[in-house]
Amino acid sequence: MVFVRTTPPRPVDVTAVFPELAPLARPAIRLHPRPGAPSAGESSVGGPLLWPAAEPWPHCEASHLHVDTGFRESPDDVRLLRRMRVRWHGGHGGPGTTPEEAAVKERNAAMLAERFAVGPPPADCPVPMLPAAQLYLRDIPLLRPPGQADLLQVLWCPYDHDPDHKPLTALFWRSAAEVVDILATPPEPYEVNYEGYVPEPCVLAPEEIADYPDSLDLSPQMRLMVEDWGRWQAAGASVDSSYAEYPRDFYDEHLADAPGWKVGGWPPWGRTDPNPRYCAVCDARMVPLLTIASREWDGGEGHSWTPQEDQAAANAAGHCCGQSPSGPTKVEVGSTDNMQIYVCPTSPEHPHTDLIQ
Repeated sequence: MVFVRTTPPRPVDVTAVFPELAPLARPAIRLHPRPGAPSAGESSVGGPLLWPAAEPWPHCEASHLHVDTGFRESPDDVRLLRRMRVRWHGGHGGPGTTPEEAAVKERNAAMLAERFAVGPPPADCPVPMLPAAQLYLRDIPLLRPPGQADLLQVLWCPYDHDPDHKPLTALFWRSAAEVVDILATPPEPYEVNYEGYVPEPCVLAPEEIADYPDSLDLSPQMRLMVEDWGRWQAAGASVDSSYAEYPRDFYDEHLADAPGWKVGGWPPWGRTDPNPRYCAVCDARMVPLLTIASREWDGGEGHSWTPQEDQAAANAAGHCCGQSPSGPTKVEVGSTDNMQIYVCPTSPEHPHTDLIQ
């Protein structure tokens, strides 16, 4: 089913107030993931991948503390718990477990007990990675893949990794036409470090927008410019007077750095100042490829980014069936809810970098 999501017009035309910012606009595509049942032939978050049956499935080779995670649930257990929450909160039944759910829990527990019968796997045991995103060039023309590739696949390891305590990601570019036999049942990790590392399968509604930099990415002179309340008033911008003391907050909240999952654009910043990334192969400055986000919009003032089609649900009291409208992927990454993947502009095949911000 084709659906669309539309970002509301910004409360102020940023280039009308600050023409100097116009050259800094970058194209971005907000992905607008929403829970669904994507196929391997579709762009998705957390959906099945168009993965060749003859190609080994990616495994994380880093060290993993299987015993001390503090959370021992398999991906199947996480998915079952989510289905149960839908039933509990959606008026489809009260707390408790149905016979079908009990059977799934018993099966999962038996599988886990069998795996631990001889003790947990060693720390250096490779862990199967989970699909995070699959993006087709036909849907996301900003990808600019190498050669004849028209498909980007992003996987991650559902364990915390140093130094940022985040999933470790892996990127693969491929030509979809070359995949004839698809891997039907990819391997999965026997447990995950955190429930938020199991993305909910989501279909996408790509929307291209113009993205402007966070004030931290501006030059000192331009930062002073957006902090000048008199400049806002002289331009006739209809900004609430409560922002008179901190107009920069209005700029960052409503005009810069579109939130949510997106390709391209400007990166979000939170607990750290902008930190340029450079390619380890050619030393070129890396550019944002994909922003992975826990939230599609923030609460309070951040609601201005809520797509027009979601505003009724966002304004409703509570969450529908235990689902937060602003967190459709059920992904949780970092204390500031964003994870940025960078790619080399010279060659996307060079090693990528990622960063929680």
